[in-house]
Formats: sequence, structure tokens, C-alpha cells
Amino acid sequence: MNKLFAGVASRPVDVAAASQRIEISPNCSLSVRGAVGFFAALCFVSFSIAGLMAVKGFWPILPFAGMEMVLLGWALRTSMARRHYRQTITVTEADVSVESRDRAQCVQVVFPRHWAQVKLRRPASRLHPSRLTIESHGRQCELGTFLTDEERRGLAAQLQRLIGRVNESPSLA
Repeated sequence: MNKLFAGVASRPVDVAAASQRIEISPNCSLSVRGAVGFFAALCFVSFSIAGLMAVKGFWPILPFAGMEMVLLGWALRTSMARRHYRQTITVTEADVSVESRDRAQCVQVVFPRHWAQVKLRRPASRLHPSRLTIESHGRQCELGTFLTDEERRGLAAQLQRLIGRVNESPSLA
């Protein structure tokens, strides 16, 4: 597997004689086992300190420690759910297909390659990320919402080479 972008597994794979396939996914470096260990260690430390304070008479600390751990558990669970998200971009001589899937659903959008455009839009402000889209005939599909701006620029350049401009379809061979 080629690591084209930091945090993005990009695998150009020959699907057919003249097609390219790129799969991108978020970089979730924490395993389920690691997340459980991390959460258990923080619960132990937090409740140990809260228990010591409760013994000294500061019992109102216990509910706050509990709420803090519930919020941390929710955040970890949400973060771990992202590891199932994938986008697969398949470029053939005729069309560009974007398949977005997570654990619950799979959505596929197909654009005619000859008319597809890769657009990297600048952010509205410095605090917002750029947006990478593939567009054709009034439809658009956003790619790599989980990527950094640098990774998004690299993916845009790679897709521009594969798809080309409107009325221009470079050879995939």
C-alpha cells in the first residue's frame, strides 16, 4: 500500500485495464483496545482523586468527575466511529465514481469523466478548511472532509491529472 498522504491510505489499484482507484480514510491511530485502556486509566485516576476529595469532605466533586468521564466516553466513541468511514474514487475512461461508506450506509455518485471538474475551493476564513469537490451537470460530491489542507491539495492534484479538465480526458494507461 502506498502512503501518498500522511494520514490517508491512498491505494491506486488497477481495477480494469484502463482505470484507477483511490481509497481515502481518516487516520485513526488508536485501536479499540487502546481506547478502552486509555478510558479505563483516566477513569481510575479521576475517580481516585475524586474519592480522596470525597473522603476529606468535598463530596460534590464525585458527580462532576462522573459527568467528565461520561463526556470523555462519548467523545472517544464518536472518534472511534470515524474509523469506519471510507471514500473510494474510481476513475475509468468513461466516468468518475465516488463511493462514500460508513458502517451504516453506502452512497455512490457517478459523473461522466469527460464533463467532470475537480475544484478546490478556498476557505471562507483562515479558520475554515478548504473544500475539494468533483462537479458535473449541476451535481457535486465533496471529497476528503477529514483531510488536512495539504492532503486535500495533493489529492486534488492527483485527481486533476487523472480526470483532466472539461472536454479533456487524459489517457489512464
